[in-house]
Amino acid sequence: MDLKQFEADNSGSCRLASRIPDVCRTEDCCLGVDEAGRGPVLGPMVYGICFCPVSKKEELKDLKVADSKTLNEAERENLFQKLDEAQSYVGWALQILSPNMISTSMLQRTKYNLNALSHDTAICLIQYALDSGVQLKEVYVDTVGPAEKYEKKLSQLFPGIQVTVRPKADSLFPVVSAASICAKVARDHVVKGWNFAEDLGEIDTDYGSGYPNDPKTKEWLLKYLDPVFGYPQFVRFSWSTAQTLMDSKAAPVHWDDDEEDGEKAAQQQNNRSMLSYFSASAEGDRAQPTHRFFSERRLKSLKSL
Repeated sequence: MDLKQFEADNSGSCRLASRIPDVCRTEDCCLGVDEAGRGPVLGPMVYGICFCPVSKKEELKDLKVADSKTLNEAERENLFQKLDEAQSYVGWALQILSPNMISTSMLQRTKYNLNALSHDTAICLIQYALDSGVQLKEVYVDTVGPAEKYEKKLSQLFPGIQVTVRPKADSLFPVVSAASICAKVARDHVVKGWNFAEDLGEIDTDYGSGYPNDPKTKEWLLKYLDPVFGYPQFVRFSWSTAQTLMDSKAAPVHWDDDEEDGEKAAQQQNNRSMLSYFSASAEGDRAQPTHRFFSERRLKSLKSL
């Protein structure tokens, strides 16, 4: 699996894909969707799809694919190799979402939660398969949120395709198991070979599973918490685990204008509050000359709306 494209910039999102088998462009196909790394506070989340002709379902099953969480790393690598060798009828695609992208999406002004991000990523991957000429007739998805609601949403977006959304779909449908393996193998490789953009010296890579309740992970988070700059981009700083540690261990920052007494605090320090620049002038304030930029464009301040 060639990860050079993501490794060149591991702060955003990256898509990797296999060659599209010719048979998938001529025969009715089934497709599975699953992810790896939804819960960890460290590393990326990877969404994967795997697809093959409906007529090849049994052959896919004979590869002994299973839910990636029930397999050890060596077994996952072996099964991914088998899937790659079956490229005459099996195809896959991955979307790698960096920790930085996940956190900035979740903390932006217009909230974009993890469920919405997961749905949109899955939808984009299904659309990618269609745009690549794959003749999709069946789609199987491991649910995120209520299964019925998610199934209805996908069915409306992709009319003419039989959509099945189930909890634990990776243990029910081999094509979802295959997608799960592809996603997990990619995440394992990314985490192992993570290129830290920050100058942290010799990095301790013994960070455990990456899940918030893992003692090794918590120890690593404490070790690499900078009191001013916070965490490296390997950490999902929107996770409550990371936020709690930063609140308790990092240097506090106080923004006066975030609070009701911002005006008073500014006056005490003989400063103007930032908010005062956006409010109408109080009575008795000495008139200020209008800047040429505003007068040339005939722009005036409004006292009221």
